[in-house]
Amino acid sequence: MARCALVPGFALLLAACSLGPTGLAENVHCDLQPVDPRRVEVTYVTSQVSEGCVAQAPGATLEAHILFLNFPNAVSQLELTLQASELNGTHPQEVLLVLITNTNILLQLRAPGIPLHLAYNTSLVIFQESPEVNVTQLPPFTTKTKILDWAMTKGPIASVASLDDPGSILLRLGQASKSPSFCLPEAQQDMGRTLEWRPRAPALVRSCRLEGVAGHKEAHILRVQPGPNNEPQTVTLKVELSCMVGAPDAVLILQTSPYVSWVIDANHNVQVWAPGGYSFKIFPDKHIPGSVLPETPQGLLGKAQMLNASVVASFVELPPASDISLRASCGGGLPTTPAPGPTTPPKENCSPHLLLSMIRPTCANGIMTLVLNKDHVKALHCHITSLTFWDPKCQAEDSSDQLVLRSDYSSCGMRMTPHVISNEVVINILSDALPLRKNVNCFHTEGLSFHLGLYLSSNFLQASSTMELGQQGFVQVTMSPPTPDITFLLESCHLDLGPEVDTVELIQGQAAKSSCVSLLPAGPEGAPRFSFLLRVYRVPIPTAGTLSCTVTLTAKNLAQEVQKTLSMRISVVSSDLSGKGLVLPAVLGITFGAFLIGALLTAALWFIYTHTRPPGKREPVVAGAAPASSESSSTNHSIGSTQSTPCSTSSMA
Repeated sequence: MARCALVPGFALLLAACSLGPTGLAENVHCDLQPVDPRRVEVTYVTSQVSEGCVAQAPGATLEAHILFLNFPNAVSQLELTLQASELNGTHPQEVLLVLITNTNILLQLRAPGIPLHLAYNTSLVIFQESPEVNVTQLPPFTTKTKILDWAMTKGPIASVASLDDPGSILLRLGQASKSPSFCLPEAQQDMGRTLEWRPRAPALVRSCRLEGVAGHKEAHILRVQPGPNNEPQTVTLKVELSCMVGAPDAVLILQTSPYVSWVIDANHNVQVWAPGGYSFKIFPDKHIPGSVLPETPQGLLGKAQMLNASVVASFVELPPASDISLRASCGGGLPTTPAPGPTTPPKENCSPHLLLSMIRPTCANGIMTLVLNKDHVKALHCHITSLTFWDPKCQAEDSSDQLVLRSDYSSCGMRMTPHVISNEVVINILSDALPLRKNVNCFHTEGLSFHLGLYLSSNFLQASSTMELGQQGFVQVTMSPPTPDITFLLESCHLDLGPEVDTVELIQGQAAKSSCVSLLPAGPEGAPRFSFLLRVYRVPIPTAGTLSCTVTLTAKNLAQEVQKTLSMRISVVSSDLSGKGLVLPAVLGITFGAFLIGALLTAALWFIYTHTRPPGKREPVVAGAAPASSESSSTNHSIGSTQSTPCSTSSMA
């Protein structure tokens, strides 16, 4: 009898268990829909990138960091901060930062105390403030592989990251002590503490009303992907809830790894559910243990329903994040009153500072030119009514897509020094009564001549236009008249030996390209110098070639760079056997002659041997390949093949 009485009670217990989170999730009705970002906004900082890698570079004098930046707009603003880690009081090593961007960006760069070398496309990156760094014009590479190869000639690559529409980036140096020694970019990579960034666009927020639940409690659900390693982590969450009337109860459901501990800074009383536990910023030492949460979206909605929330005011899914901000109006995306009429979006004001940063003139052929893209100006919410030089009669030409302001060096109030042209640009915009003014300077090289010289000895005394194969050449680039305020660097050099021979890269990115090329100390007045060894393993041997070098010039107190390309014709002659070296035909001739003499001697010795032995001791001849035959086969194969040395590839100079 007692046993029978227990059966209904056991069935009731099962029914009660079925009303837990799983059972509620199966019956929850909540149609998630996107929320107006003016009512709910979630922003975050993450280390997750679409492609990237981190590596250590111990003992390197210079380490390279490469950022591939992709923006959807014609002009975007970016804040980029570099932080150095000083270990044992040592100064940070030199850093090469390579910026690759698909559109124009207005860059705010901060790198306090860091010896930074910056490589970028000067036509796409505009600095809001001139950086105190060494600037290098990035070569016009078309693929990521070529960019990585170029950066590796400068130093080991410590990090690579591809980011989509970043608003701010924090790059920490010296954080990769446990990373591999080689940086191989991989998709969906977590950069750890090396790189953190904030996307410009807020996260997608959805909302819904839970059917069958009365009351005014709101739930905010955040699903944050766990990091790649199950290591303890702290995530900061700032919650700002603004209510016009009353203050409904709010519950935060924070679903992520149990290794994550939350620090919550809220301006409203909130109930918190988080697997790894949490603390409030005002009581940082009081850690509240966590509780188990469902892992699926439907299960989390069921949890909100079980907690008697009538509205899921925000439902957000985020990548691994370290800092999250939730700003919401009470009621979320589901106002209980009739929907308000369309509101006028806040008026965007033109930023004079950013507009002036786009004023960058160029000088060539005796003319200063300034071009403003209308789409870029529109992106800054500026309406230009006039654009002139100091002389107001010199107005900009208005075309369909750009404003062009130009003048020769003798008009429009131009001021000239030996190598700098100066003027003032005046911009009138609709939103300001007073015009904007900016002094502009242009570096020009008219009146300067450059000479590319080839010499056959390291004293650089007698120039030559002829080289022998196997000979070492010494190259020098000079500028006249010498100008102390102008410095120039040897950017690249190559040797073109004709259409049938690959172009030989001697210098690329201010670095020697092979072991046959040596950068030499600068000559008088800072003239760049280098040497190379001329070798060609090809038949027929080229008889002439063209040596071309590009130099980058900079003027004192000017950020602008000018590049000049110089070329000279070189005659190539083959040395004979009495000269300093042997060319391929001579080597092949000697090899064939040695083979022929060896074959004749072998035949003579065999003839003597077979005719001098007693007849009874002679053995039958067994057919086989003689050593000379094998040698001949090897020689014939080498004639038609390409040979390489540490100083060459398929063809080498």
